[in-house]
Amino acid sequence: MAGCCSPRFYGKVFSERTARRDAARYRRKGLRASEREILEALRGRAETVLEVGGGVGALDIELVKAGAARVTNVELSPSYETEAAALAQEAGLAGQIDYRVANIAEEDLEPADAVVMHRVVCCYPDGELLVRRGAEHARRHLVLTFPRDAWWVRAAFGAMNAGLWALRMRFRVYAHPVEGLLAAAEGMRVAGGGRGAVWQTAVLER
Repeated sequence: MAGCCSPRFYGKVFSERTARRDAARYRRKGLRASEREILEALRGRAETVLEVGGGVGALDIELVKAGAARVTNVELSPSYETEAAALAQEAGLAGQIDYRVANIAEEDLEPADAVVMHRVVCCYPDGELLVRRGAEHARRHLVLTFPRDAWWVRAAFGAMNAGLWALRMRFRVYAHPVEGLLAAAEGMRVAGGGRGAVWQTAVLER
């Protein structure tokens, strides 16, 4: 698993081109609906936030604007760092947002009031381990968005993986069993959330 989950590996999949595209979209349109849902779930409830897989840090910026004192964006891909720093600088929040290249499943990081994992569990082979580590770093809240455990989602992800295989890419997407993901957040309970056709959100708290 170490080879497939290294910064070098993820940097090839989530590239600087992806970072530039995501940053440009945020400048034009702001947060996506799913990100706004997370923002409202944590508004006024967390002084410190640790976002795992935060990309260019769009949600991090809005969390600080909403009252968080400090946000740390932990990424497996180093390709986002330049764009993330530029966005934080433009917002005048560079001193309140930290960017780190690290694997929370393998490294001990500073705990935070809230941990956010927005559409990252589906990109990691051991989803339960990732959620467990997120819960260990969360003092109060853990917010997850992940694929629904439904046949049409599994079929779609299977087709995506077949296409990736045909392109000789080692990257895979995963529709992990939801029950196992939630159970992995030991010591926490589901306090809110919702679900759409593909994605499901769970807000957990101690």
